[in-house]
Amino acid sequence: MADGLLGAWSDPREPDGVQEICDQVKPHLEQKTNKIYMEIRAVEFRSQIVAGTNFLIKVHVGGEKYIHLFVFRALPSNGGGIELRKVLEDQTKEEPLVPF
Repeated sequence: MADGLLGAWSDPREPDGVQEICDQVKPHLEQKTNKIYMEIRAVEFRSQIVAGTNFLIKVHVGGEKYIHLFVFRALPSNGGGIELRKVLEDQTKEEPLVPF
């Protein structure tokens, strides 16, 4: 669909390379949700190229529970930092990954 277009969200795809992002934001996720997650496993993701990259990531957090993460990664010229911007809790495996 819109893969590769500046400002457009990519189609959902396999989580290649985004598990590292999930691992990096895990402490911020736990602080934001006031929960401890024994497991966080990226299931699929979408990306959006802006002045950096936005990621929507569907994450399995154990049992039948899923959450969606909205993460921003700055350009390397701006430090390349990763910031957890939003969390959507109480999702299911079938729930579509849409911007929130």
